[in-house]
Amino acid sequence: MEPIVKHTGNTAVLPRVNVDTDQIIPKQFLKRVERTGFGQFLFFDWRFLKDGSDNPDFELNQPAAKDATILIADHNFGCGSSREHAPWALQDYGFRVIIAPSFADIFYNNCFKNGILPIRLDEEKVYELMENGKDKVYELTVDLENQTITDSNGFQASFEIDDYWKEMLLNGWDEISLTLQYEDKIAAYEEKQSV
Repeated sequence: MEPIVKHTGNTAVLPRVNVDTDQIIPKQFLKRVERTGFGQFLFFDWRFLKDGSDNPDFELNQPAAKDATILIADHNFGCGSSREHAPWALQDYGFRVIIAPSFADIFYNNCFKNGILPIRLDEEKVYELMENGKDKVYELTVDLENQTITDSNGFQASFEIDDYWKEMLLNGWDEISLTLQYEDKIAAYEEKQSV
């Protein structure tokens, strides 16, 4: 996975509560086991009209959201089923950071496991970010090392993160790469057991 140390990117604002994983990646697209290729189906039922054209009213189709890598969302983002395809789709679309007042627990942990930084931030701060990014290009800098969020106009906020997940993201590790750091010890143990 690609490490996240300090990330600067444009934002997309999604002011909807209780966005569930079936809206993030609808069930008909869950036929693959690879982690890539899901971004094209992200928010499919909201992004596209029945004829397949872009829905001009959907937030991510607005010019200000083009090439966004930071998603600003509302309460209980990622609720519903526990499908890991949801963070896969968000990441494949280009999101590295998601900021919201609250997340569904399983989705929140799945983000870390797949290289996305989910940030729980006070509701007032999230709504300030939404207002700042409404209908215009809005850039944020997320500094994971110092656990801060800033913009060029003086916005500042700090966030909490579990030390374990912080280290994983800073180093670009998933749980497999963490295990592989002990490959020599694992091999020595296996050799000892085979005798």
